[in-house]
Amino acid sequence: MVISCKKHQPDHLTSTRIHAITRELANAAHSVAPTGTQIRIGLQASEKSPETADSLDITLAKAASDSAAKSDAAKIQRALTAVATRHGLTEEISEGPEGVVFFLKNGVRTHAIQIHIGAVAAEQSQGSSAPHNGAKLAIILDDLGNDRRSAEEIFDLHYPLTISILPNHEHSQEIAQEAERRGYQVMLHLPMQAVATEKPEAEELRPGMPAGEVSKLVDQFLQDIPGAVGVNNHQGSEATSDPALMRELMPVLRDHHLFYIDSRTTAATVAFETAQSSRVPSAFRSVPFLDEVTEVGAVRKQLELALRGAREKGEAVAIGHPHPATLQALREVLPSAESEGVRLAFASELVH
Repeated sequence: MVISCKKHQPDHLTSTRIHAITRELANAAHSVAPTGTQIRIGLQASEKSPETADSLDITLAKAASDSAAKSDAAKIQRALTAVATRHGLTEEISEGPEGVVFFLKNGVRTHAIQIHIGAVAAEQSQGSSAPHNGAKLAIILDDLGNDRRSAEEIFDLHYPLTISILPNHEHSQEIAQEAERRGYQVMLHLPMQAVATEKPEAEELRPGMPAGEVSKLVDQFLQDIPGAVGVNNHQGSEATSDPALMRELMPVLRDHHLFYIDSRTTAATVAFETAQSSRVPSAFRSVPFLDEVTEVGAVRKQLELALRGAREKGEAVAIGHPHPATLQALREVLPSAESEGVRLAFASELVH
């Protein structure tokens, strides 16, 4: 099944906006897809080549029956259609060997989406040893925004890593734009109040803020991180343990169609539970921070623990930072992840 989305000519969609819709489509598909579904994102749309579309390639794991596979594909299609409708795209169906669905808006294509039913995953068809239904590990690298060089070193790793960027820093916008252009998943690293011993950001969410101020500040931060599809907290040991503030935050994230990852900077956090009760797709850091000790050997050991955690539980979310030791450890450990039965995944694949 192939789905194509088309862009409205007068209301021109920039490539950044197209990429944001692509992420939203992928998130929607992930939210209803069965375990083992693989979704590959291609961010090809550009201002220089308006005829080039973004792409999603969705491969469903083999289902128990043809009817179950068709039901799974239909759920994904409905989720994609809901996103398309929200952005003013319309649906058109044409005949073909796999069935072709087009989302149209004045005839200009923005997305091409293919759904494989019971097909062999792309990695396996290319000879990779990655297990089709293997464990998944999402690695979030946050605190980006100040150092352009460290961002470039992350981009040079060429793995599906999730980049979480602090707003209102010197290189926040350009790092977000470049990360998205290169196919990395972008998150807003949302500043939140910590305990008094930690250095605060100039602006951050604090307990006692009225709902309107929370919404305004999040909106402001998102303007600085184009393409963000999710959020995790920066610091926040004070803020994430405040039920009232978390109840004010989660509807804002839901309205922006963002997922939430609880960094779990305090054992007293209520952020994940509040996100779940507020129907915000969410997950939490489930293994120790990768680089509390910024030495290559120490980070390497933490990465091995993260891989083991993913194998034992089926999935894991790890968080690290762009320290030289962390990046070197990633270079050493990640090449063997798939052979150890773990597939690296974007954070959006692990939210529920």
